[in-house]
Amino acid sequence: MATATIHLFLNPTAGRGRAGARQARILALLQEAGLDVELHASRAVGDMESQVLSSVDAGATRIVVAGGDGSVHEAVNGILRSKNSAGLGVIPTGTGNDFAKACSISLNWEHATRLLADRLAANQSARPVDAGKMNNRFFANGAGIGFDAKVTRTAQSIHLPIGDLIYLLAILKAMIDGIATPRVRITADGYSWDGPLTLANISNGPWAGGMFYIAPMADNSDGQLELIIAKPITRLGILNLLPKLVKGTHLQEAVIVHRTVTKLTIQADAPIPSHLDGEVQELQTDFELTILPGALDLL
Repeated sequence: MATATIHLFLNPTAGRGRAGARQARILALLQEAGLDVELHASRAVGDMESQVLSSVDAGATRIVVAGGDGSVHEAVNGILRSKNSAGLGVIPTGTGNDFAKACSISLNWEHATRLLADRLAANQSARPVDAGKMNNRFFANGAGIGFDAKVTRTAQSIHLPIGDLIYLLAILKAMIDGIATPRVRITADGYSWDGPLTLANISNGPWAGGMFYIAPMADNSDGQLELIIAKPITRLGILNLLPKLVKGTHLQEAVIVHRTVTKLTIQADAPIPSHLDGEVQELQTDFELTILPGALDLL
């Protein structure tokens, strides 16, 4: 039985250029499994999303992304914005690969490619996973406001080949000019918060920034989001918290608030930074977030 064409979307700059270096091998592994592969390379921020949207609108049903969380973010938005449906396969070649971890995808990119190729060749059924939505944008792994987003912006300005340590260095750099504690109002499934905070992270998956186990209980197939709030905290407080964030033992700390939610609204007194899947968004004051159970078909 003939199988549908695999549309492979690759961001050559993902993982500080590792994805581009691996392109030929990824393509070969997929073709060795007998798959018909059409390659699409993104050239700028937003390009992959546009290409995925156009492909799915035109009838593509199997989308494979070789890249990191930014590439996954664009592909998810391309798929979910389309009037048609398509499955998503992921080959992790980024820096953090948080979504891949959440989906138990091998972080060995060659092994992940072989496993995915075998599943695609066998026409195995897709696995439904949840997606989130913040205002008019979708996210695969998580959203964040406040210091969380400032760190993300800082990480994007660091061009060193140090893997996940990029985010640790970004935290240290982001603390230099102080830690803002904007006043926000959060309403979520009967829970409310009104006051200053350092950050609010809304997790669909357990990991953030590659190395931080920010929401150990998060499961992207349970129809829920995990809200993690950090109360106002000093530089020293953040330094003390970092080892616990890596281990996932921070939830017992007095400065941390955790709630399991399905939707929430956040209002800030002034525009504040935010990110989706590590992609910095424009400054905003009002946020509406919700979970979309089973919105993605993981190949």
